[in-house]
Amino acid sequence: MKANFSAQPEKCTYLGFDLSTQKLKAVQLNSCLDVVATAEVQFDSDLPEFRTVNGAIAGPKKNEFFGQPVMWIKAVDIIMDRLVVNGGDLSSIAAIGGSAQQHGSVYWSRQGVEALRTLDPDKFLHMQIDDTAFVLNKTPIWMDGSTENQCSEMEMAIGGSKEMVRLTGSRCFPRFTGPQIRKVYQRHARAYEDTQRISLISSFLASIFIGDVAPIDYADGSGMNLFDIKAKTWSKACLNACAPDLEERLSAPVKTNSFIGTICDFFVQRFGMPANCKVCAFTGDNPSSLSGMLVEKDWLAVSLGTSDTVMMTLKQQALLEDAHVLCHPTEDNLFMGLLCFRNSSLVRDGMKHSEATDNWNTFNELLDSTPRGNYGNMALHFPTKEIVPSVKGTLRWNKDINAVSTTASTGILKFSSPQTEIRALIEGQMLHRLSVAVDMGFNFGGNTKIIATGGASVNKSILQVIADVFNAPVYVQKTSSEAALLGAAYRAGYMHYLERCKDNSPLSYNDFISPYILKYLTHMCQPSKDSNEIYTPMLERIRSMIQSLQKTN
Repeated sequence: MKANFSAQPEKCTYLGFDLSTQKLKAVQLNSCLDVVATAEVQFDSDLPEFRTVNGAIAGPKKNEFFGQPVMWIKAVDIIMDRLVVNGGDLSSIAAIGGSAQQHGSVYWSRQGVEALRTLDPDKFLHMQIDDTAFVLNKTPIWMDGSTENQCSEMEMAIGGSKEMVRLTGSRCFPRFTGPQIRKVYQRHARAYEDTQRISLISSFLASIFIGDVAPIDYADGSGMNLFDIKAKTWSKACLNACAPDLEERLSAPVKTNSFIGTICDFFVQRFGMPANCKVCAFTGDNPSSLSGMLVEKDWLAVSLGTSDTVMMTLKQQALLEDAHVLCHPTEDNLFMGLLCFRNSSLVRDGMKHSEATDNWNTFNELLDSTPRGNYGNMALHFPTKEIVPSVKGTLRWNKDINAVSTTASTGILKFSSPQTEIRALIEGQMLHRLSVAVDMGFNFGGNTKIIATGGASVNKSILQVIADVFNAPVYVQKTSSEAALLGAAYRAGYMHYLERCKDNSPLSYNDFISPYILKYLTHMCQPSKDSNEIYTPMLERIRSMIQSLQKTN
């Protein structure tokens, strides 16, 4: 059912932002949620004075990576002008939504909070919110993996990793914000003491638009190891394990699907934006991607990149220590499952190099020339330690090896042909993803559909394997705009619809957004009729292979 746009004035538009690691992007949508203007700022090339590499700054110690809040603010100055140059009509914007890289944090000084509240429209933002606005000019971002000690300390303080998973949806990860805050407290005690408020990067970006420190939303907040994802509030135990007087610096969290204020006067006076333009809670890029891709609760998003990522909607919280469960960005009573697999595109690329003359066309021909099931030949390739499960190594089984074989833990050295190697790799990867998604609690059924994104989503041969293994049709997004960016603007449109809707039974987010997401989807592959018959026993076999590999680690 399509939204009744009698509740959506035709001239209203919606603005979405996404502050990723490498750039700030913006998209303006019309009342039918079509793209009317876009703009972006590349940090490395557009802001070279900050000397970033791929948007980040490496720290002096191993695994330390930082971002600069002033750089992000200067990017806002630039992108607003570029939107206008690119045809954006800022006077028609009814609501703004946003997303940003997850797990980064920003530490506001007293001067910074005051500067936010007293912005002068005759001056650039970065001239007013400068380095004095933050007690730390360089702040940790998601790439920073230097907090293993802080993770151990926090988990020990609350009773172990299982209790951390139960409370927050994830065990303590070095990239998560809670351990990062603890490290700041331990290493920069004076700066922490002087911190008035702590923002995630998403709420930091929202703060610019409302002219005050914005609250952290449930979905992004549940990626901090500090948020009780069932009670929908900060966990006292986790806060106490992290740093003193932390709750007052974080302030009360808010629903992801909520308005947090109206646009501040700076943007009204400087850019002619409407004074009644509403600002939604901004969230992390993963929840925003979910809201920009998934049409129904039984759809699964598979991102095929440097790391493969699987995102899904869950009815209940899964208790997997190496997975992530977040609050759902658009459904109050549901959860979002997030799985990350480290051994992904680099392994596929290595196989292309070694077995297919470093040519994707040859790779695909070899993959397509081998039947589904690969004559019982299966493989797992974890050259670097995998995340789920935490194992390393390579294991190949031919049709004669099973869980009780004497060679179950060693397998065979190599298969006899390149095509067997290639199909064993791709089927093994996708069966591995499927097995963990099942463990996560995702219910596969006749209505399940897959949305594929990321670099390998252009490879139809790989997509066909996904369709067969998951026994579900595969779609890709036609639009070049990223899902997180579109999700930000979609949420703005939906919140504006709710505000204006006179119906006592307004559409759910899914029902509202489905027609607009569907028009950007292209059906790529249908599962083969014998997929279930072939891959159901292979799913159990891949579990046995993983268990055998674990025994050798």
